[in-house]
Amino acid sequence: MKYPQTSKKNKIILIISDLHLGAGVYYKGRRNPLEDFHHDNELIDFLNYYANGENVELIINGDFLDFLAVPYVNYYDDEYWSEQACLEKLKIIMKAHSGVIEALFDFLNHGDKKIVYILGNHDAEFIIPHLQKYFLERIPEKNRDKFVFRIEQNTPYFPVKQLAIKHGHEFEYAHNFCEIGSVKLDEQGKNYFIPPWGSYYVTRVINKYKKERDFINQVKPIKVFILKGLFYDTFFTLRFLFSTCFYFFMVRFLEVVKKGINVKNAINKLKQELKLFQCLESETDQFFDSHPGLEVLVVGHTHEAYLRYHGPNRFVMNTGTWTKMSFVGLGNESSGTKLTYGYIELVDGDIKHYLRRWKGVRSLPYENYCPRTSL
Repeated sequence: MKYPQTSKKNKIILIISDLHLGAGVYYKGRRNPLEDFHHDNELIDFLNYYANGENVELIINGDFLDFLAVPYVNYYDDEYWSEQACLEKLKIIMKAHSGVIEALFDFLNHGDKKIVYILGNHDAEFIIPHLQKYFLERIPEKNRDKFVFRIEQNTPYFPVKQLAIKHGHEFEYAHNFCEIGSVKLDEQGKNYFIPPWGSYYVTRVINKYKKERDFINQVKPIKVFILKGLFYDTFFTLRFLFSTCFYFFMVRFLEVVKKGINVKNAINKLKQELKLFQCLESETDQFFDSHPGLEVLVVGHTHEAYLRYHGPNRFVMNTGTWTKMSFVGLGNESSGTKLTYGYIELVDGDIKHYLRRWKGVRSLPYENYCPRTSL
């Protein structure tokens, strides 16, 4: 096996996102329909392979652990967001995917390694300091300073000036939250995470219907899913649409009205909040213009892997997901699990960037996933 070659002068940056490790395929003796990650062995091989490089930084770009996909904890309603409940969810996920967690920590034992964990909207509970502390204490003390939680929500991570990384949920009102004020103390002095309304929607609507159709969050764009569902699975789709509209009306529309916002502003605000999983490229021009010298913007969140040309010396990369997805469109349909990741080489101050697909250690371990395309 040929391993990645690096030197002190050069560096490799790996970027993965949206793996969504949950409570396991089986939980409490029953099949768990909320579990979307089924590639523990492949991920362990991936981590072991790149652990052999000398100077490697692994960036986990959000939604690595999925706190929203734990089907049951002994807490109800808003207690689900308490520090105690969040810690229990963390322990459940780490136990269900113990091999992955062990390989992740072992990655830090080899050479010059670093892991940066950027929070997404499905692992936002890590904003609670005690959860970070619990996780870091599982890492051998000699390596703890090599693992960094990055909780800043509206400031991208810049490993080098030419490269910016952010999860992507920050572009959407429904999933965006600020690290300041997201953790509150109740009258008993207990910490509570204050999630964005999109997290409530996932736990109270999406998860409910996912138990009936486990592919409900695996088809994009959602408009196509709804149109096809109305034709092939009418009753289920109508129930899902009604629950979605009713939930949005009760949770968001009435709240906006109660705040006394004028009608025009209220409508504009609600339109913004309904923009879920939109194409993020519309936001990138302004981002590039505000960051001179930036060459590559890496995002996740939408689960669609691509590397696209965005103007002179500007590229947008989405590292995709390691979960099963179906993208349906005219002349551009794909389905399955791609195991894609970003691969960045820093060579003498310049960067080379690739979107790769993990193939496994028994053959050529990776391949370039797709050619660069123009927007």
